[in-house]
Amino acid sequence: MAILVAYDGSEPAQKAVRRAFDDYPDEEIVLLRVVEVADSFTKMSMQAVQEMLGTRREEASEELHADITDLSAGDVDLRTEIASGDPAREIVVYAEEHDIDHILIGSHGREGVSRVLLGSVAEGVVRRSPVSVTVVR
Repeated sequence: MAILVAYDGSEPAQKAVRRAFDDYPDEEIVLLRVVEVADSFTKMSMQAVQEMLGTRREEASEELHADITDLSAGDVDLRTEIASGDPAREIVVYAEEHDIDHILIGSHGREGVSRVLLGSVAEGVVRRSPVSVTVVR
């Protein structure tokens, strides 16, 4: 069994990680960080987009590994992955392509206006997921 936790560094995402550690201690847990590709990238050259995306993926990877050190739970079978694109779509595609049995996702990722947008990520995953989804507040 493999458990996917959609991880963006927010407090709800950290709670989702802790919940996965508590509820699935004997399962493989995959933390997926999605680097969002903004529409503004379409106005940039492909080379500039690739360079910026590479930089953002490196930064996301460093942040993810730093956070995991803080959240670490002993003998948990933990793997981290980085994807780029639309977060809800990438989470669902990852689950479909990697034999994921369950997804945990925070209820929202950011505060203010962007909170509404990221809340829609959880909603998009719930609507399109091929497996059960737990939304953690």
